[in-house]
Amino acid sequence: MKIALDPTPFHHDHSLLELPAVVADLGYEYLQLTPHRDFIPFFNHPRADDALVAKFRAACADAGVGIASVLPVLRWSGPDEDAREAAVRNWKRVVQITVDLGVNVINTEFSGRPEKAEESERCFFRSMEELVPLFEREGIDVRIDPHPDDFVEDGMEALRIIRGVNSSNIGMVFVACHSFHMGGSVAEIMAAAGERLRLVHVADTMDHHRSHGLRYITNPPGNPVRVHQHLKIGDGDVDWDEFFGGLARLGFYDRDDTVMVSSVFAEDETAHEVSRYQLKTMTDYITKHRFVER
Repeated sequence: MKIALDPTPFHHDHSLLELPAVVADLGYEYLQLTPHRDFIPFFNHPRADDALVAKFRAACADAGVGIASVLPVLRWSGPDEDAREAAVRNWKRVVQITVDLGVNVINTEFSGRPEKAEESERCFFRSMEELVPLFEREGIDVRIDPHPDDFVEDGMEALRIIRGVNSSNIGMVFVACHSFHMGGSVAEIMAAAGERLRLVHVADTMDHHRSHGLRYITNPPGNPVRVHQHLKIGDGDVDWDEFFGGLARLGFYDRDDTVMVSSVFAEDETAHEVSRYQLKTMTDYITKHRFVER
């Protein structure tokens, strides 16, 4: 298993090419390349040319940091057809960039719209018909997160859709701070995912179901919103023994294809301290559960 840092909290204070050195200074051996305005932005075509891709790969090598995964967020599940077609074009460039970086893992989101779930699912599979042959030809492992406000948010249903793609190159992402939007229990979803679960994000959040739905409040009442946080471990309601124990039972820590990413976004003012805390706390939980949960 690779342990990586999502450097998003440092995007505003450091240039793209400075990020690998920041990650190394914080004690991480890997980074996750998340959307960045100078490289692969949210929803739009990548901004990186071949020269910048080569410079970023060299910056990582100079810092002694590997790239565990590339994370694009594109509207490949529509339901707007023009946006879906553009997303497929953008995906093709993302795949080329990933290959040129020497990386074979992409993690992403289902996207689409929950209020148009059926239409979005049709768009998703239409995109997959074109993209799966490319993923398989280039040896890219694509792992998908049922993100809050995607056309599929439930963890078990996400697994059914992933299974329906019928490709060993498609797996699942489990984001701990999305747990309370995913239905079921963490242990249940992890057990059902098995080896399809190949990447996890570690951040805490509050359970919006607790206190009779008043754990946090949005106004006006009844807003069709999905609220969650990306807090450091211990600042929310995630059951971390259940989370790390569930991964141990899958043998997640001993596989060479798995990635664990610290993805705290709510602590920018103390991002250096929090990133080090995350690494130590994740390592402590892994040590606690690794040999006792089998």
